Amino acid sequence: MLQALVVIALAYSLTFLIINVLPGDPISNMLLDPENGFSPEDVAPIIAYYGLDKPVLEQLWRALSRFVVGDLGISLRSNLPVSDLVSAALPSTLLLASAALAVALVLAFAIAFASQNLPPKYGQGLVRLLPAASLSIPGFIIGIFLIQVFAFQFGLFRITDANSLAATAFAALALGVPVSAQIAEVLIANLDHEAKQDYFFVAQSRGLTRVELFTRHQFRPSSLPVVTMIALAIGELLGGSLITEAVFGRSGIGSLVQGAVATQDYPVIQAVVSLAAVVFVAVNLVADLVYPLLDPRLRKRGSKADAAAVTGSQR
Repeated sequence: MLQALVVIALAYSLTFLIINVLPGDPISNMLLDPENGFSPEDVAPIIAYYGLDKPVLEQLWRALSRFVVGDLGISLRSNLPVSDLVSAALPSTLLLASAALAVALVLAFAIAFASQNLPPKYGQGLVRLLPAASLSIPGFIIGIFLIQVFAFQFGLFRITDANSLAATAFAALALGVPVSAQIAEVLIANLDHEAKQDYFFVAQSRGLTRVELFTRHQFRPSSLPVVTMIALAIGELLGGSLITEAVFGRSGIGSLVQGAVATQDYPVIQAVVSLAAVVFVAVNLVADLVYPLLDPRLRKRGSKADAAAVTGSQR
């Protein structure tokens, strides 16, 4: 928990310092630019709020103090609290990312199961090519293909209603397919390793069905690296949602970031980067806590290094 808090604080501080070491103060430069239409009466309270007339370290301390209590600042463009803008955009992105993760897990599990139980000569070889093929196709290409075929030709969803259930499902498919390939590749490699162990041959000799062998004796010991991949995939899903939201015309964190970059709304950019750091650290913290539940050997030793050692040995 302590390490998680330190990582979040460092991510926030690093983003803040990167923005502030640009030539001049970017916020002040934008406020004082006559083309942006800010009057001196508008500029004065903003400079006072952010402490732009103070040293950088004092500005950072003020920003961190506000961040701890959930104050993400004021948008320079809309003059609204950044927390309100993020709160309005976050549900759509979380829904898309959650649906994409579900798609990725189902596809990865199906591919991994098929790779172990289909006829070796034809089925397994064909199935094992799917992850590499999926990884070689960018997500936005998959999205455009789905829109062309299922929206324009078959009319299963309307691109003008991007938040409908059908449109969300196809957007989740476009976002989840590349992620499923990464999870499937790791899972297949570990399943192959477990299938060569002595205990697996003993289980086979007991006459268990293929499903029982897979679920009870292959999948669980192979799941530690998969948990790590899922934790990394969640961060990738949140980042990849920017492109997918643009392709499908959805409003979410991606469109919020795109607008903030285009208009140089630095408080919004700072807030989104900080939010991404919080989500990424929280998900990896949960993954660390799940390891001992999946592998009893870690309950006694309980070290992340031990988890990494066990994961490495399984790979």
